[in-house]
Amino acid sequence: MPLNCPINRRLSLFVLAAALAGCATTSTQSTGSTPAAAVAPYQETIELTGRLQVTYQKDGQPGSTNGGFEWSQRPGQIDVAFLNPLKQTVATISVTPQQATFTEAGRPPRTAQDIDTLSAQALGWSLPVSGLRDWLQGYATSADGKRFIASPSNNSVYTKDGWRLRFVSWQAGANGTQMPRNIMAERNAGANGGDLAIQIILDPAA
Repeated sequence: MPLNCPINRRLSLFVLAAALAGCATTSTQSTGSTPAAAVAPYQETIELTGRLQVTYQKDGQPGSTNGGFEWSQRPGQIDVAFLNPLKQTVATISVTPQQATFTEAGRPPRTAQDIDTLSAQALGWSLPVSGLRDWLQGYATSADGKRFIASPSNNSVYTKDGWRLRFVSWQAGANGTQMPRNIMAERNAGANGGDLAIQIILDPAA
């Protein structure tokens, strides 16, 4: 299925302004002043909000987009909402073990068997949902297949699926633990497509 360029352009225009100021100011903030603090225990059910700044290549041409997002995770399903500057939902992605669904307001849903295929078609870049369910909480699977648990003093890893992951800054979690605040994920061009860089700025933990 070809890339739906009008969808990508509209989504980019809707959300372009959402993170321009926020990413510039919040990415330097860190409450990770206690390097010995442990990352918060992994949660199968969690809701997070924040902003994405994405730089990608499609057919040899550079592209970028910014915007707010809401992440809702529970066993067997992940829902991601993309927001405009007024905090209104302009598109959603829903992922289950059976399929991924992309929905834009006023248009029929689009489905695919995996989120990489669907997001590349709808957005122009692949949203790594399988990785994000770990990364957003400070976890990953390293290149050697082992479980990686990040901390302010151990904040970088190459993942099994080819990402260079850096936990740039941290914020206080519950009971003296740490949670990621600013995450950088980069993947070089290869079998999965062109260069892709995703910066994630998470809102302060409730």
